[in-house]
Amino acid sequence: MKVGEVMAELEKLGSESTVRIFRKHGAPEKLFGVKVADLKKLMKKLKNNQPLAQQLYETENGDAMYLAGLIADPKVMTPAELDAWAEGANWHMVGEYAVAGVAAEGPHGWDRGLAWIESDQPHVACVGWCTLSGVASSKPDDQLDIAALSGLLDRVQREIADAPNRVRYTMNGFVISIGSYVKELSEKAQKVAKAIGKVQVNMGGTACKVPFAPDYIKKIIDKGRLGKKRKKVRC
Repeated sequence: MKVGEVMAELEKLGSESTVRIFRKHGAPEKLFGVKVADLKKLMKKLKNNQPLAQQLYETENGDAMYLAGLIADPKVMTPAELDAWAEGANWHMVGEYAVAGVAAEGPHGWDRGLAWIESDQPHVACVGWCTLSGVASSKPDDQLDIAALSGLLDRVQREIADAPNRVRYTMNGFVISIGSYVKELSEKAQKVAKAIGKVQVNMGGTACKVPFAPDYIKKIIDKGRLGKKRKKVRC
């Protein structure tokens, strides 16, 4: 399918009710309102298609950008292309899920994640923390820089209270990811989670809540899932 055909299909799949829901969560003006489940069905038809993914992302349509992340080929995306996607993410669903997932599944995820968390643009920093969470959740522990991850836990504990609104949410998610997926650092992550306590984030009047990291990690451990890695980061 060509980009015009995909956009036409997205328009057919969209609904005003979903648009209204997405708008409450910060979606951009350009949006058809396609449910993620329907995007995944379309993804199965399109499969990995980096040229098409790039064209879809450049439309700045929220649905198309999310779909772009699902069909992108992480193995071929360059650091420059990933940077452009991180900077161009026009709402958190695109940046924190689609872009972060593509980055985490590719060879440049760790380096880009570390670079992005230094950004003075909060939405880019959010992509960075989510990318690092994705790397930790999917890569074997012996392929991770444990010392660096430990230092990042210390950084979260120091900085989360004064971080920008949505960055606090993704920092909290990072602590949960380390506590759940990295055995060697789980105990430390649990201590950090208790130290930072309940993280306050303005969720824009939606019913969404910020996960309480100590409880979330404990549930993972109680279910016997500590250290069980994810096969895919994108969802």
